[in-house]
Amino acid sequence: MGGDQIEYLVVAFDDEHKKVRLSLRQADILEALAKDEKLQAQGGCVPDLQFVERSGEKLPIFHPEFGRFMLEATPGKPWGIGFKDLLDVERNMRWRRLIAKEHMHTEEYPITLTTFPHLGSRDCIKPAYPVAGERLRSQFLPDEIANPHIRFPTLAANIRSRRGRKVEVNVPVYKDEKTSSPWRDPTVNYDLHKWPEDDDVRNGAAKDDMIYMDAMAFGMGSCCLQITFQAKNITEGRKLYDQLSPLGPIMLALTAATPIYKGFLADTDVRWNQISAAVDDRTAEELGEKPLKNNRWRIPKSRYASNSTYISQDPRLRSEYFDPDLIIDESVKKRLVEGGLDDLLATHFAHLFIRDPLVIFSEDLQSLDLSKTDHFENLQSTNWQHIRFKPPPSGSDIGWRVEFRPMEIQITDFENAAFAIFMVLVTRAILSFELNFYIPIAKTTENMETAHARDAVNGRKFWFRKDPFPPTRAAAPRTNGTSASASGTTTPVNHQPSRPATPPLGPVEDEYELMTINEIINGQQSSSSSSSGELFPGLVPLVESYLNSVNVDVETRCDLAQYLEVIKKRASGQWWTAARWIRDFVRNNPDYNRDSVVSDEVGWDLIKEVERIGRIEGLKMRRKGVGAEMFGGGKAALG
Repeated sequence: MGGDQIEYLVVAFDDEHKKVRLSLRQADILEALAKDEKLQAQGGCVPDLQFVERSGEKLPIFHPEFGRFMLEATPGKPWGIGFKDLLDVERNMRWRRLIAKEHMHTEEYPITLTTFPHLGSRDCIKPAYPVAGERLRSQFLPDEIANPHIRFPTLAANIRSRRGRKVEVNVPVYKDEKTSSPWRDPTVNYDLHKWPEDDDVRNGAAKDDMIYMDAMAFGMGSCCLQITFQAKNITEGRKLYDQLSPLGPIMLALTAATPIYKGFLADTDVRWNQISAAVDDRTAEELGEKPLKNNRWRIPKSRYASNSTYISQDPRLRSEYFDPDLIIDESVKKRLVEGGLDDLLATHFAHLFIRDPLVIFSEDLQSLDLSKTDHFENLQSTNWQHIRFKPPPSGSDIGWRVEFRPMEIQITDFENAAFAIFMVLVTRAILSFELNFYIPIAKTTENMETAHARDAVNGRKFWFRKDPFPPTRAAAPRTNGTSASASGTTTPVNHQPSRPATPPLGPVEDEYELMTINEIINGQQSSSSSSSGELFPGLVPLVESYLNSVNVDVETRCDLAQYLEVIKKRASGQWWTAARWIRDFVRNNPDYNRDSVVSDEVGWDLIKEVERIGRIEGLKMRRKGVGAEMFGGGKAALG
């Protein structure tokens, strides 16, 4: 069981003037959803505004997000455990988009794009507000862009306050034929003197050849696709947390969809580091810019970062895999161990607790209710790691969960469903075949940086484990079998040892090597592509082997195959990432001047096409020629 989380941007088209803006009507749209009598009769769908009935076929659930131009939508109930249940994922995603659109103005549309290309540029929101408000103190965005609930503007203000200056987001600009060198962000105002933080740019915050942004909204205004997996117990949850961690950078690069910021083409393809910088509350001392005096540690990563811990009590977990730069609060760890936590889990939470809480409500400090977990969730929810280990909520029958967070949102529901379904099947293969993807955490951190490179899918290599199989297995699981239930549950295979005692462990460096994403997803094809001569089988072949080992009817298997085809062809380079398609669309637009500037006219054309693609839907695009490079056909098919 599990579920997905989709985030939408709400855009408003001004067709007369070929202008598209973000609509700040999040609250109005949610209120319209809550007041819809037809939806009320079906149980309701906005728990923040109404009681939501949990019987019958459940409506999708809509929530507010950080940006007033955003909506979050989840299924009304967890996914089922059967393979046929996975085929409902895309239908449910389409349903959410349709319901959302029905409660918007005629000119408004929900689109699934990671970042609005002109966020922070002049006249990018509707209605308009003046910039440089008290909370954000941004040159580019007004305070009103954030959800007005006190939590959100307080988060932004407290990050800035704790840091001692505004956040500093610098993204390398894409150097096109007519882009100046050095390039200096022309939108930066060096003569603004409203707030003390306006000195930031005069002190060097805006770097040459970088697109400069200065507020939390530039990060938390991004959309993503998140998947939550329900584990059957804490042991399974800890295993999934560890084994999914090395997959994070791979899936980040594979879903790349963010090549534009603030109206300029960027020389990166994904959002992760931009969000990381946008919520980075580390002081100058914690960043290592000044000697430690008032702070306790130098902290290597932002509180939005890739994982720094492994937590599974897996005998295959070697000490060499741990992060050598891990910072923990030793006093917290001591108390946790004394309270009964094992060393690995105590270390994990002692690492999270090196951070200060960002928002505390005064009423929560009046008394301490040990039956609630509000204070824990306050810190847990503002440690934004690429995999999140989620204990059961207090007073709930929800169990241990693992949240997979790195993937970028895709333009169509078909693609989003494909990546969601693929990740579900990967987790089942991991548990069924006892797969081992452990590599040193430092290599996963390096891979996250690699994933940001332009067209990393085709042009970069990533550290990955060469042999994922348990040492007791004589061969890869490539034949049919009956080791998992027909329903698709994740009961581990009861493998019997086919060898005598496990051989001694060799150097940890021999366990992994650099691979292309095509090799990681589709498998290495010859010994020349592997330094050891051992061929990595590929994640999709492992999933297919898992499906071979369970009873899946032919029709369902064929339906699942169309989703796996997206993953296979995206990894091989046959089908483009959204980032590559967007960059190509801009560079071939007749109004683009080859100077890295995405004008209002080009932006309008782009968002119109994105909305059209999302509406026409995935595989159907191949018949219509829209976005064919992402779904098959390519330029040759387009003629």
